[in-house]
Amino acid sequence: MKNVVRNRFEIVSEAGQLTRGEPDTSKALAIEGLTVAYGEKAAVFSLDADFAAGRMSAIVGPNGAGKSTLLKAALAIVPALSGTVRFFGLSIDQARGRVAYVPQRASVDWDFPARVVDVVMMGLYRTLGWFRFAGANERSRAMTCLQRVGMEDFAERQIGQLSGGQQQRVFLARALAQDADLYLLDEPLAGVDAATERTVMEVLKGLKSEGRAVVCVHHDLATVPAYFDDVLLINVRRIAAGPVGVVFTEANLQKAYGGRLAGTVAAPLPVGGH
Repeated sequence: MKNVVRNRFEIVSEAGQLTRGEPDTSKALAIEGLTVAYGEKAAVFSLDADFAAGRMSAIVGPNGAGKSTLLKAALAIVPALSGTVRFFGLSIDQARGRVAYVPQRASVDWDFPARVVDVVMMGLYRTLGWFRFAGANERSRAMTCLQRVGMEDFAERQIGQLSGGQQQRVFLARALAQDADLYLLDEPLAGVDAATERTVMEVLKGLKSEGRAVVCVHHDLATVPAYFDDVLLINVRRIAAGPVGVVFTEANLQKAYGGRLAGTVAAPLPVGGH
């Protein structure tokens, strides 16, 4: 039977049945057959990936592998040509209140005239509503989130006056304010200082201990074994996925990076089977 695209997340038959079966509500994020293209070039091709709650997962691959595009397509920020995406068994529109997203710092307009505490309170608008002003309760919640990332003393500072690492902490605090079940972060450790890296990882591990799912696009291969439980290796297509101790091997990394692997890590790579 001929298949037709009902929307950018579901390929369905003309009879209206999902071609890939019923959604699995046990998975925080389930992606099946996702394809995204920019013009005639595929950025992500027919990719499958699952991410579980209570786990720290890394998405790893070379530049141009489709890592950021994968997150953006899952969140409907960029359109997908085909595939299914489910958050806890639901569409993004149904599950949006359970998902928090931290974009790459370089993609944010830091000249926007907003105080740090205001940026964090933006994470409350989904529950607060756009036509209701934030009050003392919302400010208190925002300050608690800033304390978790060590930025409470900067609450009245303009966001553009902060260092890169400080800005990253503030955007993490905004995500914390959403009190989500799934946190998607695009390169949260890129270009930050060592103190910010420690703070970010402590917060993310705390979310994991609370049973939340954490998925990060990550660039530093040397820290993957120390920071993450699971890893998805991609280069437009899925290369390997699963527990770090099983799939994060030199053989799989060579498949993902090819000749670009040399010089990308500062420590010896793991050696093992597939």
